[in-house]
Amino acid sequence: MKTVLVTGGTGTLGRAVVEHLRRAGHGVRPLSRHPDPGDPDAVGVDLRTGAGLGRALEGVDTVVHCASSPAGGDIESATHLVREVRAAGTAHVVHVSIVGVDRVPLGYYKDKLLVERALEASGLGWTVLRATQFHALVRRICAGAARSPLMPFPDVDVQPVDSAEVASRLARLAEGAPAGRAPDMGGPRVESFRDLARAYLEAEGLRRRLLPLRLPGRTFAAYRAGGHLAPDRAVGRTTFAEYLAR
Repeated sequence: MKTVLVTGGTGTLGRAVVEHLRRAGHGVRPLSRHPDPGDPDAVGVDLRTGAGLGRALEGVDTVVHCASSPAGGDIESATHLVREVRAAGTAHVVHVSIVGVDRVPLGYYKDKLLVERALEASGLGWTVLRATQFHALVRRICAGAARSPLMPFPDVDVQPVDSAEVASRLARLAEGAPAGRAPDMGGPRVESFRDLARAYLEAEGLRRRLLPLRLPGRTFAAYRAGGHLAPDRAVGRTTFAEYLAR
């Protein structure tokens, strides 16, 4: 059995990773800025400063790095993590990334790609899993757009995946040896956002007029071209409609 530190351990993805690893018998330390006071193994560390990270890594065999923020700070967090993991002698870092970080010129994606490259150049044992967009993200976009009687949606295809299934895959990767770039993980279907918006409205019992949006620029063009999709890696099982029904 291993001792595993899970960054972002109180988030949706990180919490599920913690649960998978604990059920498998591993010792797990969930790390976050706001640790669960009811979890005796939880540790409070702000990765953006790195204060206390060295102590949290003592005796850790593997790190699963789930902490992330579209608002920024991922590069600073990864810099502190790589430095302290190297100092602690931790054998393996598993990092979750996003399908298309090397094809879609979105700022958040660029940061994710830089973190991948930092791990590759670190000299550490590493594994990177890229996943498509989570069901929860699509639902959140739909919920925000549905506040208006005229519901706008991005006129693109999406391949949403269940975060619980990604968590299961990350846990299995953490149990193994460093694997470098793992095969991408996509949801079971590539679907138009229009169809996903309709599924959301039906599940919520709402009636809205749908308004497709196409934006100028390279980022939206990359989405339109499918740069964020992995149709050949449609290994997820839960569809968006099934997620909503659950």
